[in-house]
Amino acid sequence: MLTLTTENFDDRVLRAGTPVLVEFWADWCPPCKMIAPILEEIEAEYGDRLTVAKLNGDDHPEIVARYGVMGFPTINLYRDGEVVRQIVGAKPKRRLLADLNGLF
Repeated sequence: MLTLTTENFDDRVLRAGTPVLVEFWADWCPPCKMIAPILEEIEAEYGDRLTVAKLNGDDHPEIVARYGVMGFPTINLYRDGEVVRQIVGAKPKRRLLADLNGLF
């Protein structure tokens, strides 16, 4: 899974050639720990058409503020440099995939 920073976010997400699923997370966030293995499964199954990445919101607050992230975990799907879906909170894999259906 790709680890994002303020320095590489624009290049790796906004200018990416494929959709990028970004989890905004924090070390202190229990739901973030719950969703991590689900995102790893999604990466393994859909990695040929989707990049899965994570950004520690506590370490990179300027990116959190730029996208109006109000809580962790928040998952944004970026396509062509734009947020096409924002999902707040941890969800089971099938619900997460249903929310993303047809977007990547």
